[in-house]
Amino acid sequence: MHTWQWRTWNDSPYLTCSVLESWKHGFFTQQCHPRLPEELTQGLQPSAASYRVKQVHGNVVLIPSQIETGNQNNVNALEPPAADGLVTEQANQAVWVCSADCTPVLIADAVTGQVAAVHAGWRGTAQKIVPEAIARLQSQGSHLENLRIAMGPAISGEVYQVSEHVAAQVGATIAPLDLSNLPDAIADLRQMPHSPIFDDPEPGRARLDVRQVNALQLAQLGISPDQIAIAPHCTYQEPSHFFSYRRSREKKAQWSGIVSREVL
Repeated sequence: MHTWQWRTWNDSPYLTCSVLESWKHGFFTQQCHPRLPEELTQGLQPSAASYRVKQVHGNVVLIPSQIETGNQNNVNALEPPAADGLVTEQANQAVWVCSADCTPVLIADAVTGQVAAVHAGWRGTAQKIVPEAIARLQSQGSHLENLRIAMGPAISGEVYQVSEHVAAQVGATIAPLDLSNLPDAIADLRQMPHSPIFDDPEPGRARLDVRQVNALQLAQLGISPDQIAIAPHCTYQEPSHFFSYRRSREKKAQWSGIVSREVL
């Protein structure tokens, strides 16, 4: 059983997870706003180079050298490239994603020491952003049995209301569904073991557990449940610690990051 621990940096709380205990990492809270990753990295590993992307709810995963090359090609670049995942290439690289209801996913390889940070909202999850990041790690020598994965604070399934169309679109990544027949598709999802779908009192709506969909995607890749940890925290229901776009409609977010380390 993996545990989650509250820690403090500059009087601000953040979370770590035992599944990633061999890596410097953190799921930071709203108390760290408006600090950016470049500053937050100082709280994890001051010597690490920091990388982030412009998140666009897609499934593109980049590596630091692609960001550096892009900056060299465009000296006037004011923002990082568009993507929703980052995979490191060498030790001492810190990769970051921000979220305000979407799922921040941090992935680490126990053998190579490389890591990934992924922004997995419902759109990215529908496009299998986490399996995309894992495929990128595999292309760099990772093996599935060596991966350690933590999903941070996000909106929980019990309160995340979406349309049945969205629920089915996301659910189609883990089950063969006929999206032209929404009632049957939703019924099929509800009957799944460990279903990510919950009833909603409003017609045409459902409650969706995005983290559970990601966990099922990982299981279908062959990743064991003991390699995965899901934070027992909901951004929507815990306003004292987390921004929630669904709750407040404010465009604010908390950052999550992890630092790669030397090969064992």
